[in-house]
Amino acid sequence: MLTFENPAISFKNVTKKFGEHVILNDLSFDIARNKITTILGFSGAGKSTLLKHILGIIQPTSGKVFVLGQDLESLDKVQLREFRRNFGMLFQYAALFDSFTAEENVAFPLQEFTSLTKAQITEKVKDLLLSVGIKEESFKKLPSELSGGMRKRVGLARGLALSPGIMLYDEPTTGLDPITTKMVNNLIVETATIHKDREMTSVIISHDVKATLEISDYVAFLDRGTIIEYLPVSDFKNSTNPLVQEFLRL
Repeated sequence: MLTFENPAISFKNVTKKFGEHVILNDLSFDIARNKITTILGFSGAGKSTLLKHILGIIQPTSGKVFVLGQDLESLDKVQLREFRRNFGMLFQYAALFDSFTAEENVAFPLQEFTSLTKAQITEKVKDLLLSVGIKEESFKKLPSELSGGMRKRVGLARGLALSPGIMLYDEPTTGLDPITTKMVNNLIVETATIHKDREMTSVIISHDVKATLEISDYVAFLDRGTIIEYLPVSDFKNSTNPLVQEFLRL
């Protein structure tokens, strides 16, 4: 199993049960800072539960989760809310507020979590939207007036608003056509490159094998709550694990 000095995220013997149903099974692994790591797996493997542990939405039945060196379980609700400023999130379907324009969606976390003036927020929102390829004529459009790819871009701009240390992507290419999928994949890589100087970590939850092999630095394969393979992407392509090979052939 890969280990890293000063990892961004570290699972230490994490088990999560709902009743008698084991979702994560004595899970121990690290996620490197300043890299793109993808968690692959079949449906029901525990990927979403793993993501919720990283965000501190749920707590382990046993074991510990450390994010940027912080034991999440030791934080109270107020501290955890403040700590979540370290996260940016691009949801599966962008999850924009339907009644907010593109610029209002991006402004929301800045209004909620910062003391920036209205003028400062306006300027930052403009910079964020332009940085992900949204032109000014689309700033005041509602999500329903934007294409699927543009909604992803706005969602990414919102996720980056608080300059997060960790950017999380939940099935970012699900339901997208091949051209938009390629655009989103390029956007993930470009975003990681732009924020490399401040060591932003990217974590992707996915079942998209092709995209994973193209954009990831490291790939972890989750099966029934256990990491059964975790390698640099160049080695993962040649994994001899039968289940991984089956997944790669799909």
